[in-house]
Amino acid sequence: MSHTAHIPSHRKPRRSASKLAVRAGVAGGVLSTLAMAGTASATPAAEPVAETTLEMPVLTLDLAAEVSSSVTKAAENTRAAALEGELHAQEETARTGAAAEAKKAKEEAQKADAEQKAQEEADRKAEADRANRSAARASLSTKSTSGSTTPSDGSGASVAAPATGSAAAIVNFARAQVGKAYVMGGTGPSSFDCSGLVQAAYRQAGISLPRMSQDQSTAGTSVSLSALEPGDILYWGSKGSAYHVALYVGGGKFVGAQNSSTGIVERSLSYDKPTGAVRVL
Repeated sequence: MSHTAHIPSHRKPRRSASKLAVRAGVAGGVLSTLAMAGTASATPAAEPVAETTLEMPVLTLDLAAEVSSSVTKAAENTRAAALEGELHAQEETARTGAAAEAKKAKEEAQKADAEQKAQEEADRKAEADRANRSAARASLSTKSTSGSTTPSDGSGASVAAPATGSAAAIVNFARAQVGKAYVMGGTGPSSFDCSGLVQAAYRQAGISLPRMSQDQSTAGTSVSLSALEPGDILYWGSKGSAYHVALYVGGGKFVGAQNSSTGIVERSLSYDKPTGAVRVL
């Protein structure tokens, strides 16, 4: 064989540097990819960030029930406020009423006290007048010892001495009303009924009498019709239930508001004899 002949070599031919570099890069990339894949399999991958959409809560309220509840509560509050206001009003009314009652009671007590004092004063005056009349009668009785008789009014009743003191005031007032009208329920000054006249006459002496004839017939001490004195109250009917009253004015006569036809008149006891009499003075 020629020394110039080509002898094949058993060595693999050298690869070019560029090809080696390319292959090294590919291999490195593959290894890198495998390494990353291994790491990824060992560590859970992060979840992808997704866009979050916030949803508003869905209201499931029963509007009708809510409105009804609100209306009911408002009505209850209104009723409660009205009740409280009414209670306050009642309390205020009670306080006002109590104050008015207390004031009225005080005024009535003062009035009663004043009337009692006036009555006591009238009683003292009446007692003094009775004493004066008793003295006068005693004087007349002494004078009558000469033999003179006691005058009579023709009906058996003796004629007393002229009225003096409070009795005179009563008699004079009664006689001054003669001719005025009789009006049921009248108490003066232009008209009277029977008990209204008696009451008004006694008022001149500072004495308060009951308004009705039934009560006036029991206002004093019973006296006999044969022993009457000026100012005595005459009554017709039963004592305590008399239907008519008048005033004895002396001389066997009385003054009374008789009826709507005659008015106030002065008459003799024999004209209409009374049932009985009482003495207040």
